[in-house]
Amino acid sequence: MAKIEVRNLSKIFGKRPKPALEMLREKHSKEEILKQTGLTVGVNRATFDVHEAEVFVIMGLSGSGKSTLVRLLNRLIDPTEGQIQIDGDDLAKMDDNSLREVRRKKMSMVFQKFGLFPFRTILANVEYGLEVQGIEKEERQKKALSALELVGLNGYEHQFPDQLSGGMQQRVGLARALANDPTVLLMDEAFSALDPLIRKDMQDELLDLQAKMQKTIIFITHDLDEALRIGDRIMIMKDGAVVQIGTPEDILMHPADDYVRRFVEDVDRSKVYTAEHIMVRPETVNIEKDGTRVALQRMRDAGISSIYCVNRSRELQGIVHAADIAEAVKRDERDVTPYLHRDVPTCAPETSMHDLFHMTSTSNVPIAVVGENDKLVGIVIRSKILAALSGEEVNTIE
Repeated sequence: MAKIEVRNLSKIFGKRPKPALEMLREKHSKEEILKQTGLTVGVNRATFDVHEAEVFVIMGLSGSGKSTLVRLLNRLIDPTEGQIQIDGDDLAKMDDNSLREVRRKKMSMVFQKFGLFPFRTILANVEYGLEVQGIEKEERQKKALSALELVGLNGYEHQFPDQLSGGMQQRVGLARALANDPTVLLMDEAFSALDPLIRKDMQDELLDLQAKMQKTIIFITHDLDEALRIGDRIMIMKDGAVVQIGTPEDILMHPADDYVRRFVEDVDRSKVYTAEHIMVRPETVNIEKDGTRVALQRMRDAGISSIYCVNRSRELQGIVHAADIAEAVKRDERDVTPYLHRDVPTCAPETSMHDLFHMTSTSNVPIAVVGENDKLVGIVIRSKILAALSGEEVNTIE
């Protein structure tokens, strides 16, 4: 379900934007419009939806329009053309009073530079938005303390901003945004001023908070690794226009054009791809009907030295090895069960490729990918991991 719907949203900076809008409709570039009209295209006919309770990441290089777009979404700047609907209400057409109510009750924003008042305590900083709304002191303190506890800063309410680290100050900014319990959270380069380790901690913090809060979050960044790590979906922009929207896997596996392809070429794919993306269909033996000769023949045909065993419901039972089964065949034994090794390496379909590295390096057999009800859905082999890392296309099993 769409929480926010944006349709043909444009922002032209400069007087008399009509000629520039006409040129946008005729697919002229940002450079051509600047040259012919002297006007700057901030956002170019952007159309997209943001789903309820998702982390929607907007990213692009400097000048791509991402920060302009997020300011259009809460009308810190007014659009030149287009619609911005939240819960079916068009922000672009709202009067000041209606817009003020949306900002108070539905939308909050977290900025890159924290924006804390240096001579206010942490509690007073978090209370500020509620104070402006005229909420009684006791009620706003209660909400502010609850927000501080949510971001792990209970006990710091009487400190001042300069007594806190950069990461803690950003948590204060996040608590201030959460204090009035908004349904939509706008975060503009919120973590980009932080050191790398603190930044990763804040990303973890945001994901943990989102698991509890289930807010609709629009997160602006220029960092692809950050986008891939926290985003449910990612929208990539260039010259004010939307280039591609998709899940992290979509963006990596199916870049829309050379611009996106260059964007993703140096990304650490091991943190995005999962076992589900690189697993292959396994040769198996059904221990309820297949005997040792069938098992040995299947291993010979596939050129493998071991084979996984399942029951009729495809529940994983274990693995048998060619050497053991060959001896069993010589002794005219039919049942594979006595040669079954039940202690086998397994993982879930959503296990990241990064986590699979150690497993494959220490295992002599492929990793069994086990889904619901212990069903064997695939296996992971070393060559598939290496192929995915080298940039080859990956596919899930049909």
